[in-house]
Amino acid sequence: MVIKAVIFDMDGLLIDSEPLWQQAEIEVFREVNIFLNHKLCKQTTGLRIDEVVEYWYNKFPWKSISQRQVTEDIIKRVIDLISQQGEAKSGVKEIFEFLKYKNVKIALASSSAYPIIDIVLNRLGIKEVFTEIYSASEEEYGKPHPGVYLTTAKKLEVKPQECLVLEDSLNGVIAAKAAQMKCIAIPEIFPDYHPKYIIADLVMKSLSEINEDIWQKIGVLNG
Repeated sequence: MVIKAVIFDMDGLLIDSEPLWQQAEIEVFREVNIFLNHKLCKQTTGLRIDEVVEYWYNKFPWKSISQRQVTEDIIKRVIDLISQQGEAKSGVKEIFEFLKYKNVKIALASSSAYPIIDIVLNRLGIKEVFTEIYSASEEEYGKPHPGVYLTTAKKLEVKPQECLVLEDSLNGVIAAKAAQMKCIAIPEIFPDYHPKYIIADLVMKSLSEINEDIWQKIGVLNG
């Protein structure tokens, strides 16, 4: 089946924001006496931030402030950090140049809330390339549930099987494959990524590696 849409994740794929998320989480959770480090933060990579907060609340309940307030504080801190330090990941410019010559729709499906999506896309100057921009905050469940990708496909008016997803997190890859979409995984740590990434159709080091040969290999023309 011909691919009619390419759907991008955002954090860790288009922008090097995972370290900034981790910094914000470490700082804010410290205020409720939960002392995380970067390794612990990786346990929740790819989840919505409200799900991250719930995850740590279930492990180490606190009483001082609400989960919602912790979530909002992390979002505010991440927005500050991205606006000051956010940088595009390798290959972002190249992948959009490549897709310019393909007859496909381009969408963003992110676990981040819309205010963070806006600050990232504006900082990188790529907002106009997307046909649809959708946040998992509108879904009942975030990744690895496939809902965010299925809804994005519906908004694009294409079948899930006609979509190629580009993801960096394992939760995102699981969501894409559960949605019956093709998926190229670009893990943060390469080549020492989690063995479960094998469920992706291809695992690559950078967006810049996606070229005509890869486009054919992923089965764009032959389904």
